[in-house]
Amino acid sequence: MVQSLSASGVSVSFEGLKALSNVTLDVPREKVTGLIGPNGAGKTTLVNVLTGFQKPTSGQVTLDGEDIAGVPPHQVRQKGIARTFQSGRLFSDLSVLDNLEVTGAGLGLSRGVAAKKADDMLEWIGIGHLAERMAGGLPYTDERRVAIGRALMLEPRYLLLDEPAAGMSAEEAVELTRLIRRIVAEVKCGVLLIEHNIGLVLNICDHIHVLDSGEVIEVGPPSAIKASEKVRHAYMGTQADAEGEVL
Repeated sequence: MVQSLSASGVSVSFEGLKALSNVTLDVPREKVTGLIGPNGAGKTTLVNVLTGFQKPTSGQVTLDGEDIAGVPPHQVRQKGIARTFQSGRLFSDLSVLDNLEVTGAGLGLSRGVAAKKADDMLEWIGIGHLAERMAGGLPYTDERRVAIGRALMLEPRYLLLDEPAAGMSAEEAVELTRLIRRIVAEVKCGVLLIEHNIGLVLNICDHIHVLDSGEVIEVGPPSAIKASEKVRHAYMGTQADAEGEVL
């Protein structure tokens, strides 16, 4: 059986307004798949569908062949699909270590085992020195790394990263690239990278899907996306141009 997290013909409507229209996407294991598109293209809505936060109006979502459309988010997480959020969503009044420990406990680990795994995860990512810091006082970029660590608790089969490089400097984005490559190589999970940093996406992704106005307008390897007139047109006048990225 092919192992992948897939959306097939997914549409989502809000009071008659279509946020997604017949979207098909495949996230294979041990690969980095990119999801890009202008603001309002429907990227986060699609991530919400894949993780159970939004029920599709039509279409199918499958996890390694199992239909999971409509499964609640906590059960999706238990099945091995983890995600980060644009806003971080850390428990601000808990320490960094406790943020990861709570996640482990919520996934069924005893408190002692969860604490040990949380400590190991922080060291693996390279932020063990932040363990006792209160999450609410973290700089934005550290908050992002903690969120990734929390999502990696219990080594998920698939990891969906929603704008992980937002607010990062060029150097920090390079460090993030290294971390994502380690996640794929060592955790063996499939990664879906949703990102406005086009250079990062072109550099790290094996395959890229481009959304515009809720529809997939292009799919292919980085070279094909970079050469696509459809993609260039979708990004005209958007943040990608403002940041000086050239597709």
